[in-house]
Formats: sequence, C-alpha cells, structure tokens
Amino acid sequence: MTTRRRRPGTLRDTRVTLAHGGGGKAMLDLIDAVFVAAFDNPAMGDLEDQARVSHPALANGARLAFTTDSYVVDPLFFPGGDIGKIAVCGTVNDLAVGGAEPLWLSCAVIVEEGTEVETLRRVAASMRAAADEANVVIVTGDTKVVGRGGADKLFVTTSGVGVIPPGRDLAARRIAPGDVALVNGPLGDHGAAIMAARGDMALSTALESDCRPLHELMDALLDAAPGARCARDATRGGLAAVLNEFAAAAGVGIEIDERAVPLRDEVRGVCEILGLDPLYLANEGTLVAFVPEAEADAALAAMRRTSAGADACAIGRAVDDHAGTVTMATVFGGSRIVDMLVGEQLPRIC
Repeated sequence: MTTRRRRPGTLRDTRVTLAHGGGGKAMLDLIDAVFVAAFDNPAMGDLEDQARVSHPALANGARLAFTTDSYVVDPLFFPGGDIGKIAVCGTVNDLAVGGAEPLWLSCAVIVEEGTEVETLRRVAASMRAAADEANVVIVTGDTKVVGRGGADKLFVTTSGVGVIPPGRDLAARRIAPGDVALVNGPLGDHGAAIMAARGDMALSTALESDCRPLHELMDALLDAAPGARCARDATRGGLAAVLNEFAAAAGVGIEIDERAVPLRDEVRGVCEILGLDPLYLANEGTLVAFVPEAEADAALAAMRRTSAGADACAIGRAVDDHAGTVTMATVFGGSRIVDMLVGEQLPRIC
C-alpha cells in the first residue's frame, strides 16, 4: 500500500474501477478510505513503502522492515523481464528504499486453470535468478488454483523482510526546502516497453523494461550521503505520483526542470504516438531520492558508479513555496503543475 497518510472518507465511488489500481488519486482515495481506515495503527507509521517495526529481540536499536505487494502484468513475459522478476525486484526495492538490507521473501501465486506448467517453471526460474542477484532467499509461499476466467493466467504476491541498521531513518516527512531530487536513470522504460510488447498498437521498438534490484544503488547512495532524507521507487503512477506523495508528506513544494528529466527518445516517441505523459509511466528499476544540497554531488557520483545508477542525475529541489504542490519548468520557459494521476493511463503493468 504505497501512499501517504490522509483523512479517511474521501472515497465517493461505489464500485472499483481500473483507475483504483493506477497509482493516482483514485487509488489513494480507495486505500485511505477503506484499508487505512480499517487497519490504522502506530506500526503503520508514515505509510512508506515498508513498515518499520521494533522489537526487544533486535539488538542495538535495529528495526525490521516488512513489505508486501501483488503483481499483475499483461503480457507475463516482456522485453527486460517478466512477472516473476518484477515480483522479486519490486519487493526487494520496497525494502531497499527504506534503508533496509533485504533478506527474505515469500511467494504466493494464484494460477488460472489451464495455465501451462511450463509457464510456471519459467516464472519460478526467473524469480530464483532475480533473488540470487539481489542476495535474498525465497523461504515460504502459497499456491492457489482458480477456475477458467477467475484470473488472468497468473497473479503473484511477494512479501519481504529486511533489517534497518540503527540510526537510519528515511522518510518523506524529512524533506526540507533546498534538498535536491535525484533519479538514477531514464524514466518510463517499463511502461513504454509493456505497451509495445502488447502488440495492440503495432509499435516496433527496442525498449526493454528497467526491471532490476536497487539494493546496491541504495547502499552506495547512503554511504555517500548519510543525511539522505528519503527514497522511493517510482512504480505505478510514475515520477509524478512519487513527487506528489513526497510534497504532501513533507509539506513542501517541489520544483523540477523538464530539461533535466531523463527520457529515452523511444519513450518520448511512444508517448507522443499514444498521447501519454511520461511523468506518469511506471518504472520497475528507477527510484527518486531527496538529499541535502551539500551531499548531492557525492550522492550522484556514488550512484553513477553502480550499474543501476550510471545515468543518475538531479532533476529539481524542494522549495518553501506552494507547499504540497509539484511544478515543472517547461522547455518553453513556462511552468506547469504536475498533479497526481487522475484515472489510469496504462493498466495492469506492475
């Protein structure tokens, strides 16, 4: 449940639509009004991508990080990844951006009757390979089979546990005016690659998903910038959703520069053809971090020394003005508000 704490009760819809899973305002309203309202407790904390929990058995003030997520994607296999790789990398990344060392994962699958066993073998092998790359172990799981039409071939749920070292506290509420926004590479690759892979629009592109684990990148970032405020992977809702969540949680304005936002020409082309905004496209191996200005250069240099951060760059900063709002300086010299996604651009991608 990637969201920010808000007042429950803002949901006006009486039925769930695809927009409620798109990573934008509709999803936040659904989560806040239904699930946060029902489950709210101190352990939910700031509603980051992971819960951070303490226990007397943990030595020296270390905390456990715990996260869970469900994955649905069409097609199951696409350039650069598959549903299994996304499930492992997504959960590992939700732990890593909270400053945790990912350790253990679970795997639960819902399989539609008629799905080929070989498909399950491919997915399981991909999950094992991704887990090995991230140095985590899949230690438990569950399997359910539903009748034809009861699922779209395969749904995967993974949960993860990691350890946060003593003294480390990454949270969006810590962002302060002057802090610099960093990303580790081009945005929108995953969303554009999925759209091309579906074949609905006869798009031809060499784009691949950016699906990858980010634990080593986060280690490098935190070593170089110990004062880092927060980080979050920009999955559903893309860069725009993350920045709006950060601005609301910290009570600051955020300003980004369109010329600094890294996009591949192929992503720009897909967005222009389909009328999509790349700021809202999902990513599966791209994070957004805020660090103090004094540590930004060191953070970028460290990120660029990792395979997942070779193209890291600064895209903007937090400001005193327009608290809770994200704006972007455009290439035409003006400025526009970058709001949360309303509805859904591209369903079923993570």
